[in-house]
Amino acid sequence: MSVDLGMPGVWAPKGAAQTSGHGAHPADPLRWGPTFPEAAAEALGDRQLRRNLARATSTIRGKRAAVVGEVTDWEELRDAGRAIKTRVMAELPELLLQLEEQVTARGGTVHWARDAAEANRIVADLVKATGETEVVKVKSMATQEIGLNEALAEEGIEAVETDLAELIVQLAGDMPSHILVPAIHRSRAEIREIFLARMDDVPRELSDAPAELAEAARLHLRRTFLRAKVAISGANFAVAETGTLAVVESEGNGRMCLTLPETLITVMGIEKLVPTWRDLEVFLQLLPRSSTGERMNPYTSMWTGVTKGDGPQAFHLVLLDNGRTRALADDVGRAALHCIRCSACLNVCPVYERVGGHAYGSVYPGPIGAILTPQLTGAAGHGDPGSSLPYASTLCGACYDVCPVKIDIPALLVDLRARQVDGDRRRILPGAWDVAMRGASWAMSSAKRFAPAARSARLGRLLARDGKIRSVPFPGSLWTRSRDLPAPPEETFRDWWSRTRGDGDEA
Repeated sequence: MSVDLGMPGVWAPKGAAQTSGHGAHPADPLRWGPTFPEAAAEALGDRQLRRNLARATSTIRGKRAAVVGEVTDWEELRDAGRAIKTRVMAELPELLLQLEEQVTARGGTVHWARDAAEANRIVADLVKATGETEVVKVKSMATQEIGLNEALAEEGIEAVETDLAELIVQLAGDMPSHILVPAIHRSRAEIREIFLARMDDVPRELSDAPAELAEAARLHLRRTFLRAKVAISGANFAVAETGTLAVVESEGNGRMCLTLPETLITVMGIEKLVPTWRDLEVFLQLLPRSSTGERMNPYTSMWTGVTKGDGPQAFHLVLLDNGRTRALADDVGRAALHCIRCSACLNVCPVYERVGGHAYGSVYPGPIGAILTPQLTGAAGHGDPGSSLPYASTLCGACYDVCPVKIDIPALLVDLRARQVDGDRRRILPGAWDVAMRGASWAMSSAKRFAPAARSARLGRLLARDGKIRSVPFPGSLWTRSRDLPAPPEETFRDWWSRTRGDGDEA
């Protein structure tokens, strides 16, 4: 039996093969699926998805606005966050070495991973060395980025997600669609059906009340927490000065994973550093308000190496590059590495609110994903992975207004678009877009050519209905299938000028 919950891709009960859709193992862990325009067109037709997204993002926006409004020095905090991140990017090699030194001095072991394959191999070998075949996981964007769960499964190791939303996504054979709320695209009714189909220990009379769903997940995970010997986490921050790692979360599952198992393995992107303990103070104020709309995170867990008799007795830190040093070398693009994964930009983006996270075909959706994914994958021109993402924006600027570290996302999107255009100019054979733009340039560069072209545009009135052109023949249909055109006026400006001035000269 399989159940279609109205999302791109189909999830199936445990034991059924996953052959297509978002449940399939992506060939590139950082990206999967069709281009953004193709996926967005499909997502726009899903009314339930749009309702789910509108309800959730509006709620988070309202909570964020309320708690941000309480802070009188919010803009100063944003400036401080940006300054700290700028320093980290400038001193990253030295800070990473300092972090390694401090972690090692306190009983931890540091591993360096150049890419996803190397990171997955390191983690799999560490787990196998313990003799365990099951691990519990704290919600982690870095492990999603490298496709760690799938890589461990190929080694016979089951990774159990313990964050409620991540658990929902995992049980459904789905992919996350939001940085903060991975299951934002699912309704309560859908979640209930997933639990009934994939959890053997939930009552058949389970309702879709949030409290009941959360309790069912809690009881389902309890036995796993108590028997787990190995945990895998990401890290929100790492303090180079002391070798301290920090994870912030709202459910307490992270605290269970970080304290109960005997072995803890943390996979962290190399950009997650802060230089000093005092710098951490800034981000512990910026992050919860920007992400969950809370004054502080309910659970802030910090650990420094290994403490005898307290918590995991073996700690491994895997420092992940996976395209980050390439982004760091880019004077403009490196700003994308400032991101602290708060997801505030997703919640205000009009594009994301209508198409959801899956349309971006990346573990990093929304405005930040539109700049971060091309940076990490090295997308430079049409046909490259992530090449359509810089165009997944209206450039309205709302993402910049809410970013807690003031990443100028619209400027980066424009820069990435310009690079693609420059790359296209080097092609030997022009594409349809090139031909159209060159034709427009030829017509508009001469008054004698532009005047008759403007008059001929009046023929478009034949296709207009109620003052709008909603459909034109191919290739113009590529434009009108997603937007309307205003009907051309009966008289061009040039004709009006000539008629009203009476001198016969065209403007």
